This record gives sequence, C-alpha cells and structure tokens, in this order.
Amino acid sequence: MKPGSGTLIINIMSEGKAETYEGVYQCTARNERGAAISNNIIVRPSRSPLWTKEKLKPIILPSGQSLILSCRPPIGLPPAIIFWMDNSFQRLPQNERVSQGLNGDLYFSNVLPEDTRDDYICYARFNHTQTIQQKQPISLKVILVDELNDTTAANLSDTEFYGAKSNRERPPTFLTPEGNASNKEELRGNVLSLECIAEGLPTPLIYWIKEDGILPINRTFYRNFQKTLQIIQVSEADSGNYQCIAKNALGAIHHTISVTVKAAPYWIMAPQNLVLSPGEDGALICRANGNPKPRISWLSNGVPIEIVPDDPSRKINGDTIIFSNVQERSSAVYQCNASNEYGYLLGNAFVNVLAEPPRILTSADTLYQVIANRPALLDCAFFGSPLPTIEWFKGTKGSALREDIYVFHENGTLEIPVAQKDSTGTYTCVARNKLGMAKNEVHLEIKEPTRIIKQPEYAVVQRGSTVSFECKVKHDHTLILTVIWLKDNGELPSDGRFTIDKDHLEVADVSDSDGGTYTCVANTTLDSVSASAVLSVVDVPNPPFDLELTDQLDKSVQLSWTPGDDNNSPITKFIIEYEDAMHEAGLWHYQAEVPGTQTTAQLKLSPYVNYSFRVMAENSLGRSLPSETSEQYFTKAAEPDKNPMIVEGLGSEPDNLVITWQPLNGFESNGPGLQYKVSWRQKDGDDEWTSVVVANVSKYIVSGTPTFVPYLIKVQALNDVGFAPEPAVVMGHSGEDLPMVAPGNVHVNVVNSTLAEVHWDPVPLKSVRGHLQGYRIYYWKSQSSSKRNRRHIEKKILTFQGSKTHGMLPGLEPFSHYTLHVRVVNGKGEGPASPTRVFHTPEGVPSAPSSLKIINPTLDSLTLEWDPPSHPNGILTEYTLKYQPINSTHELGPLVDLKIPANKTRWTLKNLNFSTRYKFYFYAQTSAGSGSQITEEAVTIMDEAMASRQVDIATQGWFIGLMCAVALLILILLIVCFIRRNKGGKYPVKEKEDAHADPEIQPMKEDDGTFGEYRLFSFVSSASF
Repeated sequence: MKPGSGTLIINIMSEGKAETYEGVYQCTARNERGAAISNNIIVRPSRSPLWTKEKLKPIILPSGQSLILSCRPPIGLPPAIIFWMDNSFQRLPQNERVSQGLNGDLYFSNVLPEDTRDDYICYARFNHTQTIQQKQPISLKVILVDELNDTTAANLSDTEFYGAKSNRERPPTFLTPEGNASNKEELRGNVLSLECIAEGLPTPLIYWIKEDGILPINRTFYRNFQKTLQIIQVSEADSGNYQCIAKNALGAIHHTISVTVKAAPYWIMAPQNLVLSPGEDGALICRANGNPKPRISWLSNGVPIEIVPDDPSRKINGDTIIFSNVQERSSAVYQCNASNEYGYLLGNAFVNVLAEPPRILTSADTLYQVIANRPALLDCAFFGSPLPTIEWFKGTKGSALREDIYVFHENGTLEIPVAQKDSTGTYTCVARNKLGMAKNEVHLEIKEPTRIIKQPEYAVVQRGSTVSFECKVKHDHTLILTVIWLKDNGELPSDGRFTIDKDHLEVADVSDSDGGTYTCVANTTLDSVSASAVLSVVDVPNPPFDLELTDQLDKSVQLSWTPGDDNNSPITKFIIEYEDAMHEAGLWHYQAEVPGTQTTAQLKLSPYVNYSFRVMAENSLGRSLPSETSEQYFTKAAEPDKNPMIVEGLGSEPDNLVITWQPLNGFESNGPGLQYKVSWRQKDGDDEWTSVVVANVSKYIVSGTPTFVPYLIKVQALNDVGFAPEPAVVMGHSGEDLPMVAPGNVHVNVVNSTLAEVHWDPVPLKSVRGHLQGYRIYYWKSQSSSKRNRRHIEKKILTFQGSKTHGMLPGLEPFSHYTLHVRVVNGKGEGPASPTRVFHTPEGVPSAPSSLKIINPTLDSLTLEWDPPSHPNGILTEYTLKYQPINSTHELGPLVDLKIPANKTRWTLKNLNFSTRYKFYFYAQTSAGSGSQITEEAVTIMDEAMASRQVDIATQGWFIGLMCAVALLILILLIVCFIRRNKGGKYPVKEKEDAHADPEIQPMKEDDGTFGEYRLFSFVSSASF
C-alpha cells in the first residue's frame, strides 16, 4: 500500500511473475461511520504467444480466380493488431480488389498476374509487450489459363490449384460473411463494425443500406474501400437489419446482417448521500437500465443487506430504500449494485444522521468585486442538521430579499442576475434551523467594465513596409490594467521588429511570416476583453517557373508554366514576352497576355525566328520579375506574309521619281535573302509595269521621267522561299519644277487705315508643274503720304494656302503708300511675280504726344511744353488740352477745355489759383479723330506775403516745437501708409485720379475690327529685292 492513501502498488519487475497477481481486486474504506467499497478491478497479464510452426505450400492460381490468404494469428491479450507486408517491411498495396478483413485475412476478389510474389507475410503486433510476430511467407503465382498445359495441370493438387476456371467474367459472390443472412451483437457505446467482402470479375463494389431506417449521418463511416461499415457510439436505436450489396456489371447479391445492441448497466439515477437529523424521513434511490434489464441489489457497509442486522427505520422497496424516523444508529454507507450479463454498476451513498445547529462556512467580510451588468454570486456555504433555511438581507436595516429580483440557490448562494452600480453594499446571510441561527456579512463592489474604444483594424501591407495596429482601452481606474498582444493566439515573435508603445503595436520590415491574426487582450483582475485584426502581407507575385513548350508546329506553339506564389494578392494576368536570338538578341518583345487563372497559352509564331519565351505575373501591386527563359524554338523559313509599309513616290528633280518604303525588319522577313520587287508605270498611260528587284534597301530612283506626272507604284517583298502576297498600289508623282505663270488681275481694296484686301486670278494647274501649295503676297511700304522723301522699308510676306484667290493684309500703317505683287508656290518653289500694284492707306488717329512737361510755375500761371506724336498717322489739325484743379481732399474741380493750333509745341496758362494742384489731359487730332492722351500734374507757387509771414513765425520757439511734433506725426503716418501699401493698399490720390478720369478724353478706334484680325497673322521677313 502507498503510505497515506488507498493505492495498491504491485512491482512485477522485482516481486515475481505477472501471472502471480492475476485476479479480481476490490478496495474497502472503513471508519466508525461505515464502510465504502470500490468496483471490482480485474488484473490480467498481457500475452504475446509465438506463431505455430507450419509449412506453407506455394499457391498457383489462374488469373481472375478469387483467393483468401489466412493469417490466423496466435491469441494474445489484448488481441494483436494485424497487417500484411513484404520482406522489405513495406505494406502491401490494398484497393477495391485486394483488402484485409477484420479477422486479419487478406482477400482477393480476383487475382491478376501482377499479384505474383513469394513474400506475402502476415504480421501480428502486441502493443503491451511491444513485440511483433510474423507468419511464414506465402508464395503466390498467378498465370493466365491459356498458358496452362496438361503437364502443369496434372502436377497440381486440388489444394494448390483452385480449379482451372477460365478468367471469364462472373457475377459477385460473398467471401465473408457466408450465406444470405447473419447476426451481430454489439454493446451500447461501442463501435459497431459490419463487414462484407465479395469476389467476382470485374471487381464488385459494395453498398450499404439499413432496412426500414436511415444510417446516422454524423456517426457512420465507411472503411476498407466501403467493405466495412462502422457506426460509433452505437445505441439501442441502431438495432435492426443492415444490408450490404455487392454489384458488378454481371449482377448483384445482398447479405442481411441483423444487429442487436445489448447494454451493460448504466445509471438513470445513482444513489446520493443523505444528511438527516434524528426523527427525519428520507430515501435512497438507485435506478439503472441496460439490455437485458439489470438486477438491483443493496449492501450496507459492504455486506449484503439481507444478512445485516435489521433496522426498523429502513425499508427496502426494489431500487429504493425508504428511511422513516431515523436515529443516529441509522448512519451507514449503502452500496447499490446493478448488474446483468454484460457488466455491473456499484454506487456508494452515505446516510449520515446528525443533530447540528447552523454553521456558515464562508469567510466573514468577504469582498466581492463584480463588473457592472454582469451576474454577481455571493457565497453562503453552510452546514447544519436539520437542513437550515437561508435568508439574505442588504444593509443593516433592510428587509429580506425577494425572489422577483434575486436568485436563491440551494447551496446558499445569492445571485444578482444583472449587477448595477446601486447593487454596491453589504449583504447579510442568515442560516436557521430548530437548533439555532448563524449569520455572515459580505461586501459587494461594482466596477466599470473594461472596453476597447479603438480596435485594431484589418491591414493589407506590402512586404518590407511597416504596419501599426492601434488598441485604445478604457477601464475602471481602481483596477490594474494589463494589455498584451498575441499573434495567432500565441506570443509575439521575439523579434526586434515588433515594438509596443502605449496603445500601438508596430511591425517593421514586414515579411510573409508576419501575416496572421493579431489580438489585443486587455485584462484586469475582474474581466478581460479582446479585439483582433488580420494582417495580410502582400507583394508582387513571385516569377512563374517550369516553362515548357508543347504542340510545336510551324506557326504556333503551346507554352505552359507553373505560377509562383501570388503573395496574398490574386494574380490578374500573365504577360508573355519573346526574344529573337537570331535578329535582335537581348531585346524582349510583347507576345501575348492571358488571365491570371490560365497557365497555358497558344502562341502564334512567325517563320524564320529563333524564339525564346519568358513569363511575368501581375497582380494589383505590380508585375513580377521575369521567369527563367524557356528553351529555344527555331521556326522554319517561309515566304514573307506582308509587304513594306509607307510606300511613297516623290521626285527630287524635275526628271526623276524617288520611290521609298519602310523596309521589313528581320523578324518580318520570314526567311533568308530578303529583297524587294519595285514596279511602276504612268497612271494615265497604257504602258506596262516596269519592275526591278533590289536588295534590302528602302528606296529606288527612276530617272528620265516627265515633270510632275502621276505614277502608279507597288513594292513587293520576297526572300529565298518566295514572294509575299500581291502588294497594294499607291500613287506618286515625278519631280516638280518651278511654276511657269504669274497670277493675273491683281487688285487691292483698302478696307481702312490698317487693313487691305487683295484679289487675284488663279494660274492654270498645268502651269503650276507641281503640287499647288498656295499663293504668296510680297508687300512693302514705299512712301509716306505725310513725308515726300522715299526710303526703303523691309518687305513683308503673307502666304495663303491652297487655291485661295484673295487675302487680307492686316497691320498696315495709316496714311502710307504700299506696293505689292503675288506669286504662286509649289513644292519646288515660287513662280514669277505678278505686275506690282500700288495703294495708299487713309489717315488714322495719331498716337499720344511724345512728351509733356510743365515749366515755370508762378502764383497764377503754368507753361506746358510737348513733342508731337511719334506716329501722327495723318496731318495734325489741332491739339486739345483739358485741365482741372485738385483740392486738399483730392477732389477734382471743373474741367476746362482748350484748343491749341497744330503748329504749337508750347503754351502758357494764366489766371490760375495760387498754391493749387492741377491735372492736365493732352492729345492730338487728325481728320480721322482724336488720338491717345497723355496726362500730367503741376502746382502753382504760394503768395510772397504769406511766405514772409511764415518766415517770421518760423523764428518763434513755440512754432519750432509745434513743427517738430507735426513732423513726428507725419513720420508715423508715413510708416503706417507704407505698411498698408505693402499689404496691397492703394494710394488715395491715385484712386481719386482713376475715379475722375475724363470720360470725354478717350482715344479713337477704327470701326472695322482689324486689330483683332491682324493678330491672327504672322509676318515673314525676307531680303529686299
């Protein structure tokens, strides 16, 4: 016996053989109150006996015959585990045709020549003894019936040869179980295993059904290629008829297995301990079920109740013992035994007769802390006999708590289903019976729940970047908070890349292994909350690999590949590129692209190309690196399948035709020896095509052609294999020459002082001798009408595209003489000039006077001097002077209008006010109107007497002090104004001037709107003729 316990230790290694201790053991525990006994414990030693020696003859069978290789292992304890292997300890393959039965035999539904071998070995493993026993190897030879000869058949005994049937097909028959029906018993709670193995050719398949019932979905399993039906946790409801059906192409058979589920006894109500006080009544109930129905028997203190002394307070009624008016001598341990042929149950129940006043076992002044809105359980463990009644009170003067708000448990616990802040306080538990009373106080505090107010959020980041998860927690300030982070419900990796700072977890340099679920767990002593977020680490895909070329044809090939890892972002497409190692080695070109779900592509190929391919994968983050290059594939040469593009015919000289084209590249040549067949003929003639074959160049010059004649041209590619398809015909022209005829009937219509319109007659198209590009007008200013001296002015050029016969000349100077002529233009150059035409422009308004100065100011006069306009644009008729005074508040006075002869450049104004500022507006006029104005301001001087008085005052000290103060104030005002001006303010005087500008003094504009049109033209300067 182990000291201090009831454990019995048997050391078989040092205390004899295991067989010595074989038997049934039972433990009894006894004191003055009674005796309790345990269930029977059966001890049996494990056994692993050796296989019986036997001599096994070789087996020879015709192909298609069925076969059973028996194992028949020695009977051990516990039973051995059976398996079949060969000499190399490799398990023999099993399938629908060959499989191992529940009894360990190896069943062949039909044998095939491939089953021939001489090492079919059955092994038995005894786990308890850790030994493996093996049977002698069995030799099997399978031959075709057609190979049997009389000699061979004569030498085979009946046991060696299982009948020389032919290997013809046959319907199924059962190898096990035998017959059409069988029975099976299984105990409740065990695994029910039903087996059917059939032979036949072709190999039969097995199906299972339950007659008048359905196989339980969650407890039914098929093993051994559906030859074994297993139902776990079997119960009485699984009893019934099960049918296995063996079927092949020639027929079907079935076998019915009648299953009966028996049951060892199991408890419906096990006996429970009783605590009674003297004079009370009670009962022990022992109810069990089983199949067959178990028998109930009672023991008292381990002794059958039939032979123990009689107790008048005890009455036995089958599975119940009734106690009435018990006394202390009625205390005992009773055992209930429920047994049938499959087992038994033993339950102990202590009947304790006591007389005890109430005792409360819960510690006094226990403090319970509970989270708000959760249940609160206040314990009041008690003991007493008779059984005390329990009452709960809140506070010192509260009444008993009622069940409409609280839950009172039988063990004395008070439950507050939803604890609130007002549930805080002291609670008193009172236990009473007829022998006395006991009470105990406990205290309840309600705490705020811990909440995660900012949860971590799902994140998708690219490999190598940094990700941060936020977890903000609010908790009861009287509780200690701890926050931990988990990854996939485990600890974070011990890696310096993971940093936790207050409310954040940061992961730097994210790798693929960092993907997963990150959980923020906030714990206090009372509650725990958590929030999780998933981190998906994404990146561009890994490159595809294992490129393979199949279905290799002259102009197509199939390329297949294995995708690389998509790095958690689905591949949207694959891009295929090719390299032509023969023509453009090292240069990769786009070939095709396919959806991301496709891993093959049928590629169209060109002839005479040494192809290599590579593949790239693309997802939402970008494109992978290229795959390794595929094997090279060289396509056969073929005739070109296209002709040169951009074929043109243009002459470089009047007597030639230059034919040009864009040559094919090496990839498009389709074979060696690329050349071009160039053909031409006049469009409007009846000449035959003239052709010449040239090398791989891009132009050919035809000499001796007429000037500017349309030609039909075609260029055809060819190589050593043959010609390309017939090329398209294009039209070209032989070389151009200068035009022969000048435009006629040139005349000019002057629109206004700055705009003129020119008209001319077109030249005959034949005289153009080229592509008509347009007409060009040369014009120049030859003489000003206001000045009789002739001077050279640079010629200007305007070109009018196409076949236009008129054009506008903008930007002319008013009151000027102009000369012009017109030429026709083609691709070669200009034709002869037309006769010159002379025209003059009318007067315009003048420009502003060049300058305006005001000199010699006096008390009442001012003298104005000016220079005439730099562009009078006509004959000046007069000047207009307007002026008005400006007072101290910057307001403008009345406007005075004065006309001055055109030959004047100086004028004195008299009778002006002294010490007054005037503003002047001055402009010139021609017969066309008024020109732009120029403005100026000036001030008359002060009175001399006032000046002398001021001198006298200036000698006074008080005046000097006053002026200093005024000067300081002005300085401050200037600083303020300067700051305001820097901030965008506008000087007040200027505002007044702008506000009172003379509305009458505005420059005249032409009414024909030619200034806007003029800006649309650009002048071309040329050397003077």
